[in-house]
Amino acid sequence: MMNKQLVSQLFPRMIITSLLAVVFLPVQSAVAGDLLRDIGIGAATNVVTGEVLNNGSTVGNAVKGAATGAAVSATHDRNNNSVGGTIQDAGIGAATNVVTGEIINDDSSVGENAVTGAATGALINILK
Repeated sequence: MMNKQLVSQLFPRMIITSLLAVVFLPVQSAVAGDLLRDIGIGAATNVVTGEVLNNGSTVGNAVKGAATGAAVSATHDRNNNSVGGTIQDAGIGAATNVVTGEIINDDSSVGENAVTGAATGALINILK
């Protein structure tokens, strides 16, 4: 019984993580450093924000944060050293976190996911 629950919760998250790795990691090495940094910041920020707001599981929040970090990073134009605005990154973070929450079927509400995603996107922008 416990094994079935573990597999049913872990398997979708592993698929999402693998998908993100396949889609976002084959980039130029200089950009990869920034991308990985943003993914790490996103995962950590989302986990902390989720714990503070008592929103979702740690693993689910890490997955949503990593996706948010990757999405925010993808919108930055590194060729022109253009990061974009904090509000733009907060919006991208909110949208990505909501969509990822729906994909992994977490128990958080759309509003909770939007708030944690916006905080994650804004922090990534501020730390650039």
